[in-house]
Amino acid sequence: MQRINKPYMIERLVAGFSYLTMGMAGFIWLIISLFTKAALKPFLQYHIFQSIFISLAFAVLSILIGWVSNVLSFIPFINKLVAQITFLLNMPLIFGYSLIQTVIYVFIIYLAVTAFAGRYSYIPWISDIIDQNVSR
Repeated sequence: MQRINKPYMIERLVAGFSYLTMGMAGFIWLIISLFTKAALKPFLQYHIFQSIFISLAFAVLSILIGWVSNVLSFIPFINKLVAQITFLLNMPLIFGYSLIQTVIYVFIIYLAVTAFAGRYSYIPWISDIIDQNVSR
């Protein structure tokens, strides 16, 4: 008996671990499926591609924010404001984690839990892009 529209446990595990490893588990699963010539189901494609996209977007955003803060640190009066904002956002706040780290971890846990539950997580702009490129 086949399940209709319900992902198997291995698919849910791969999708969830793909978020927890910032797309690496999903990328390895993509390579395995390429060598075995097995077609990925839309649920797994959606979560793997979304986790890879989010990790790449996070890396690019981190580089851009670092670059902008370095450029702003050379401007006389703005450098103190940038230093203060950077300090406030990066100081330990909740269980030794900064505000930025806490937001990122909560976001990743939300994505992983929805994948483990077998549901499609929705992130307004990113999920729309992934949904257009993955056929459900």
